[in-house]
Amino acid sequence: MNIHEYQAKNILKSYGVRIQEGLVADTPERAVDVAKQLNAETGTEWYVVKAQIHAGGRGKGGGVKLAKNIDQVRELSNQILGMQLVTHQTGPEGKKVHKVLIAEDVYYPGASEPKEYYLSILLDRAKGWNVIMASTEGGMDIEEVAEKTPEKIIKEWIDPKVGLQGFQARKVAFALGLEGKAFKEMVKFISALYKAYVATDSSQFEINPVLKTSDDKILAVDAKVNLDDNALYRHPDLAELRDITEEDELEVEAGEAGLNYVKLDGNVGCMVNGAGLAMATMDIIKLSGGEPANFLDVGGGANAQTVEAGFRIILKDPNVKAILINVFGGIVRCDRVAQGVVEAYKNIGEINVPIIVRLQGTNAEEGARVIEESGLKVTSAIVLKDAAEKVKEALA
Repeated sequence: MNIHEYQAKNILKSYGVRIQEGLVADTPERAVDVAKQLNAETGTEWYVVKAQIHAGGRGKGGGVKLAKNIDQVRELSNQILGMQLVTHQTGPEGKKVHKVLIAEDVYYPGASEPKEYYLSILLDRAKGWNVIMASTEGGMDIEEVAEKTPEKIIKEWIDPKVGLQGFQARKVAFALGLEGKAFKEMVKFISALYKAYVATDSSQFEINPVLKTSDDKILAVDAKVNLDDNALYRHPDLAELRDITEEDELEVEAGEAGLNYVKLDGNVGCMVNGAGLAMATMDIIKLSGGEPANFLDVGGGANAQTVEAGFRIILKDPNVKAILINVFGGIVRCDRVAQGVVEAYKNIGEINVPIIVRLQGTNAEEGARVIEESGLKVTSAIVLKDAAEKVKEALA
């Protein structure tokens, strides 16, 4: 589960990670109030107005602006709130900005120049260990750094049996070229960050940039935190941070219906029981000349209600030109799924896209007979090759 920057920073701060202080606002008037509060607490006179959406590249899209006084805080907040912010991660449709973070300006003059670094923690699935990734090239897309200057990416793997050791935090700080106070601050920063990562059952922390200020403090200027959905039952307080306005509407609706759904950009909707079979079905669609419009797993206990919910969600995608239902009758009987398809079709009413139903397993023949005798515009298939051919015909 993704969360907003201001939420991520609050989590980090609670574990002792130094952050760029800030307060969130949802109106220009509230932005002015929190800017004044921030001035009283930190003494800052310049402010950064930052759009809060679940996407990177906000600065390049015009969602991060520097305000040099309170009047500019109001003006810039008014510009950013309500805008449709387009970044390389939002797609061309962008995302509407509902909140802004008013943060202190931490790029103040001093004894040395501020310096930006990159730092992240994530799971290396191949190795089964957490890995700290760091780079001196902070503020840049890490993908670009990896492509052009991979030697500038530092990696330190953490044995989960023993956790982060002090020498490892020092090793990363040394590799970043730090010394003196800044070195000690970075070691503390890395240690606190790793503690937060493990304690919150997160799947990824990305701090870009980590800033060394002109007086050698180390702090998080931005923070992207992804919480492991499977562990949220252990963190009800973190589960409450979910913002469904940042999620795809169809995926939210599917979740409420108990379906595993991910929207894609193709033209063939698919409904399957089982994640592995769903992936194979998407391959079948590709081989037939189509493109999958979604991943939809209705689970092993599919019934008329789940099938109908799946139908309704798929049909809300205007790009869908055909629907392939691929069910293996193991836990669930194929004739029951077929009856569910027929009932769902009748409840929804007129469906203007071809529907191909492939049933295999327990009572597959009975299920095919239910489909064929229904009188509805539903095509039955038994083998995968047959289903692929019928999808191809439907798209012709």
